[in-house]
Amino acid sequence: MPYYLQRLYRLCKASFSPDGPVSEEAVAKVREKLEKIKPSDVGLEQEAQVVRNWSASMLECNGNHQSPPPIKYLHLHECDSFSIGIFCMPPSSVIPLHNHPGMTVLSKLLYGSVHVKSYDWIDFPGPADPSEARAAKLVKDKEMTAPTPTTVLYPTLGGNIHCFRAITPCAIFDILSPPYSSEYGRHCTYFQKSQRRDLPDSLELNGVTVSEVTWLEEFQPPDDFVIRRGLYRGPVIKPC
Repeated sequence: MPYYLQRLYRLCKASFSPDGPVSEEAVAKVREKLEKIKPSDVGLEQEAQVVRNWSASMLECNGNHQSPPPIKYLHLHECDSFSIGIFCMPPSSVIPLHNHPGMTVLSKLLYGSVHVKSYDWIDFPGPADPSEARAAKLVKDKEMTAPTPTTVLYPTLGGNIHCFRAITPCAIFDILSPPYSSEYGRHCTYFQKSQRRDLPDSLELNGVTVSEVTWLEEFQPPDDFVIRRGLYRGPVIKPC
């Protein structure tokens, strides 16, 4: 449906501002619209068909003879209020733990299977030193296979810090509001588990017992972690 993406864009334009979503109702409307998007709506039907015929033996055969292709990012649109793009991940590729400071993110798995692990920060009283490890609680640690519901993460809940590991070839459609911006301090920072071990196995926060807590610290991803700009072959969004 060539006009579906344009309708999604128009809804995003009405729903997001440079400060993020205009309301929770607006987020719900975009989420509902994103639920219905298909690989064929964004020029990825051929890639999706490959995954439908995928088997683990294909990974074993390919893995012994060539290095895996890079993760690709397909850019669809960006403005001060939101960005739209698609991450296409080859099997076994990993996007390390990273954050979305002050941002709301809607994600839809278009095809394939991916393992997702996500955390939210635990804020203790007193000032925080960004150079030191911070406590975080586990939000999600599960495998997802398309079709699966659209997920929404918020600045302080829903799993704002997350990582992906592709099980099969997969594609993740992302809407970020507001988008990353160095000018406004919304940098993408990567994290890993710290060696600190002085957290209890569980904490009580606001009367709720939280298990599976850990320390996360900033780190630089390895040199072989590369996300390249891919060629988007689907319908073009016409800004209006």
